[in-house]
Amino acid sequence: MTADRRAVLTRPSPPPDATVRYGDHPDQIADLRRPVGPTPTGPLVVVVHGGFWRAEYDRTHTGPLAAALAESGHPVAQVEYRRTGRPGGGWPATGSDVVDAVAALPELVAVAFPELNLSGQPLLVGHSAGGHLALHVAGVAPQTVGGVLALAPVTDLAEAYRLDLDQGAVAALLGGGPTEFPDRYAAADPAMRPPPPVRTVILHGTNDRQVPIAMSRAYVAAAAEVGADVELVEVPRCDHFGLIDPMAPDWPQVTGGLRSLHND
Repeated sequence: MTADRRAVLTRPSPPPDATVRYGDHPDQIADLRRPVGPTPTGPLVVVVHGGFWRAEYDRTHTGPLAAALAESGHPVAQVEYRRTGRPGGGWPATGSDVVDAVAALPELVAVAFPELNLSGQPLLVGHSAGGHLALHVAGVAPQTVGGVLALAPVTDLAEAYRLDLDQGAVAALLGGGPTEFPDRYAAADPAMRPPPPVRTVILHGTNDRQVPIAMSRAYVAAAAEVGADVELVEVPRCDHFGLIDPMAPDWPQVTGGLRSLHND
């Protein structure tokens, strides 16, 4: 039986090197981490956290992941955004926050860390609901994105609503079901939109109990039918949280997926 990796959600991590603001709302901020080692010339890595878009979960639970990526030589930004359960959260604000953050971060990082010589558009690393948001940004603003690494993403909001994932998380995000708000689903649901026109790698654990791997399989199959550059890597015996845990045995899959975006 595989270990439950949810302990990563509360594991302490080194503090960020800087925090920047991309908007006026208190949640429109991002934590920045300098890369360890030689000054990079590659792209910024933007981490979009999950938590089913709910206010109970913030960017701090991806601290171990972000710190590990910085340790491996990547400049990293951890995006915060408005979430459900707090004023301003929900659609479309939750999605537009991440779109705005990704567009603004290259310049914000250049000001905060002038010694870095970044090149290319940011690579997005999104987990769970953050994977959904990363796919959304790449779909609506592909000119701001160099590639997407989606870790156990929610790729079908209508199906997630039907399955009642996390007890009404999609209804909280979009206000209700797909028959009540078809326009919102049409705008927000990756399964109802063309796949992103940028290289996308999806990692999904076969033991995921929070977001069924069947969603990723169906999404990638549909993307293949239209010739999109979307790849699925199934991670045997990995649960939902193992993909954001640098101490998990599956961590090399994550770093390998990121390298495959950088090398394209």
